[in-house]
Amino acid sequence: MTLPDHHTSDLPVLRLRRGKEESVDRFHPWIFSGALQLPLPESLEEGIIVKIETFDGRVIGVGHYQIGSIAVRILDFSDREINDDFYRERLGHALKLRQALGLARPDNDAYRLVHGEGDFLSGLVVDIYGPTAVVQAHSPGMHYAREIIARQLVALEGLDVRNVYYKSETTLPYKARLDPQNDYLIGGFETAVATENGLKFNIDWLRGQKTGFFVDQRDNRSLLEHYARGRRVLNMFCYTGGFSVYAMRGGAELVHSVDSSEKAITLTDANIRLNFPEDTRHKSFAQDAFKFLDQTEQGAYDLIVLDPPAFAKHRSALRNALRGYQRLNFRAMERIAPGGILFTFSCSQAVSREQFRLAVFSAAAQSGRKIRILHQLTQPADHPVNIYHPEGEYLKGLILYVE
Repeated sequence: MTLPDHHTSDLPVLRLRRGKEESVDRFHPWIFSGALQLPLPESLEEGIIVKIETFDGRVIGVGHYQIGSIAVRILDFSDREINDDFYRERLGHALKLRQALGLARPDNDAYRLVHGEGDFLSGLVVDIYGPTAVVQAHSPGMHYAREIIARQLVALEGLDVRNVYYKSETTLPYKARLDPQNDYLIGGFETAVATENGLKFNIDWLRGQKTGFFVDQRDNRSLLEHYARGRRVLNMFCYTGGFSVYAMRGGAELVHSVDSSEKAITLTDANIRLNFPEDTRHKSFAQDAFKFLDQTEQGAYDLIVLDPPAFAKHRSALRNALRGYQRLNFRAMERIAPGGILFTFSCSQAVSREQFRLAVFSAAAQSGRKIRILHQLTQPADHPVNIYHPEGEYLKGLILYVE
């Protein structure tokens, strides 16, 4: 199903309760269900475009309606039509930023083109891998707009995209009963190899996590390369081995990659071979991270990367997640060699920067070692945070020096 374009005069109108317009007037792009006046219009369907009015009838925006806590994702804070021109304009602005960042170049064709609210397209993610754009919808409205988005991507001047793959089976609300099918909207398979800072990576957008690769760690991988020379590197939760490949190029003495998934280890080994064929410095292990650290001899590694999957996808799991981060970091601090460097991350949006730091600080105190912060890390510039939507900051990281 694809919903048709609507003139603003045809749109269902949702009116806010008195005083509930304050966050929208501050340009926050979400309207929660409790802010809406009841009853809602009978013509409402999940994913359609609606007009938002204040209690006294002032139009303050248009957006996608959905069932749930977030009832409306604002697309524009005016009374404008949401059509091909709208998506062409927003995608064009997103590309202009990436061009200003210098991300599209011969030695780098993997980057994020659209980062949801950070690019004023709430509910939409688009990652670029060479000639292929991988589109991911996080809202029913963006699911229904997928064909328009695909057309505009291949037509966008300055973006050499020929294939658009839609991958939203696991990102859309299951209650919406949309039955999304992962498939090519335009074009087809061309190549699964993309280049990041001169290194080659196999990208599995068909079966891999997210859109196939974690482009959000690009800058942090480069920083690890700077520290890797002569060090014995342990990359925990390696997935596709991004940190491992950069460590190899950085001149690490040895690199060990660990992931509980056999499939992830296969991907890591393939990426090592792609960049460093016949290089014997790398070894991989399909094993649970905590068990591996328990069995690791103290001082065996002097650079450790902890980049686990989200420990808390919802606030209800926050307490257990923080205990998990403390336990994991303590194990690494306990095992790392004197003078070692620890890269530690949280990608859990439910975990704040302060909460993550507290978990790491608690681990440091428990270890009893002298530890200093060298860098405080976040997501890269192609994952921008809308200043009016601080929830968009999700990646937290610290680089620690352990005496």
